[in-house]
Amino acid sequence: MGSKYTRGCCGWLIVALIAALVATAAMFAIMKRKPGGRGRHMKPLPVPGPPGAIDSKYGDALGVALQFFQVQKSGKLENNQIPWRGDSALTDGKEAGLDLSKGMYDAGDHMKFTFPMAFTATVLAWSVLEYGDQMSAAKQLDPALDALKWITDFLIAAHPSDNVLYIQVGDPDLDHNCWERPETMTEKRPLTQINKKSPGSDVAAEAAAAMAAASMVFKSSDTTYSDVLLQHAQKLFTFADTYRGLSSQSYPKLQDFYNSTGYVDELLWAASWLYHATGDQTYLSYVTVQNGKTYADWGRPTWFSWDDKNPGTQVLLSRLNFFGSKQISNAENEGLKSYRDTAEAVICGLIPDSPQATASRTGGGLIWISGWNSLQHATNAAFLALVYSDYMLSTRTAEVQCSGKYYSPTDIRNFAASQANYILGDNPMKLSYLVGYGSSYPQQVHHRGASIPADAKTGCKGFEYLHSPNPNPNVATGALVGGPFQNDTFVDSRDNAVQTESSTYNSGTLVGLLSGLVTTSSVAQSFT
Repeated sequence: MGSKYTRGCCGWLIVALIAALVATAAMFAIMKRKPGGRGRHMKPLPVPGPPGAIDSKYGDALGVALQFFQVQKSGKLENNQIPWRGDSALTDGKEAGLDLSKGMYDAGDHMKFTFPMAFTATVLAWSVLEYGDQMSAAKQLDPALDALKWITDFLIAAHPSDNVLYIQVGDPDLDHNCWERPETMTEKRPLTQINKKSPGSDVAAEAAAAMAAASMVFKSSDTTYSDVLLQHAQKLFTFADTYRGLSSQSYPKLQDFYNSTGYVDELLWAASWLYHATGDQTYLSYVTVQNGKTYADWGRPTWFSWDDKNPGTQVLLSRLNFFGSKQISNAENEGLKSYRDTAEAVICGLIPDSPQATASRTGGGLIWISGWNSLQHATNAAFLALVYSDYMLSTRTAEVQCSGKYYSPTDIRNFAASQANYILGDNPMKLSYLVGYGSSYPQQVHHRGASIPADAKTGCKGFEYLHSPNPNPNVATGALVGGPFQNDTFVDSRDNAVQTESSTYNSGTLVGLLSGLVTTSSVAQSFT
């Protein structure tokens, strides 16, 4: 009996050991599939080819999002597809002998602020440069190019001489004391300019970035226009760098609207785009050897926005480090590595289970930084993450390391998709924050033109439509509203501008985000 018992015990022990080994192997396999396995390296993923199958969700959303640029257009409209919009602000710029009728209204009002408008153009151009082939596959490239050119036409007109740039059309006090359709505006629309004596390096450099990026977008289709944009970009950068100062210090009233906290980030941003557009090493030296340590805040990740361009510059210059160049010196390469290291820190802060993950997000998983226009940060962060993941994928870079845990391009892409999905309805409210997309979206967008019937005779004082409890009579298709509070709640009220006002600059990065998700494709090694 004893020997039989011993043999049985050994047999069960062997079975138990085998089971433990199987369990360990299974756990290891699961860990390989889960993002962020500690101490584990990943194999590079295959490089995708041309654009693949279109994801209809993102494709449909992209088509909707691009329509908001048509909603926001100022001037004499061409091929107008928004039935409740018409020509407006046709005399903008007349007092200075200029035609500043084009451009886009900033948000739900009728102001034209060059600073956020130029940022819109920069990120829209960046989106086309990275994902133009995917936009084309989704049949949405032409609307994107149309929107971009409508802004750059304005920027060209707003820069009538080397050291002059018009940075505002309209008086915010007059504008905000009215609730009316843009087509019926009668109040004065004064102009504000920066110049040698009243500098605005932040705005001038952002306009330079926009025109440099756009010059590459239009290079193959209209070389003359591309050259004009590049000439303006170079002159504006020189103006911004030579006559330094903040626009909100030159014009303190701007502090109530777009109060830039600094201008050195815009100088680096503009020089980075000018290097991509020209290949001129002086711009690369400017952002790396000359000014990188002083201005770039290497090692300190921040949030990408119309105010802070540093994260965008870090990701953009990472492109050079990923794809390489024989002409870059060792000192410049060291600077580029510092930009990429900081970009990687930005990415590590975004991936939800990273040891460096920011706690600044809602219970529903949305990046959340501030109550006013909360979706701008989620959209901007997701766009940068997607671009960075595609740089990794296109160069067969297997992973990023975040405090000992490793993440693949797919992990980073999944974060970007999570933010897009939240915006499109995968959230606790089950509400699409993109107006016109899905079956449930905000009905009371804080937007003058959308809130007033096209045949209404309101004059300046149409405030009954602002305070009306009824849905907007016109749909501001493509508007990305401000978004939820930190507890994932949203109050759909026109008077609740904090949550229901949309802005043009949100739409630039949203278009880029959706374009990157609409299908998979490798990104080009060079923009030119």
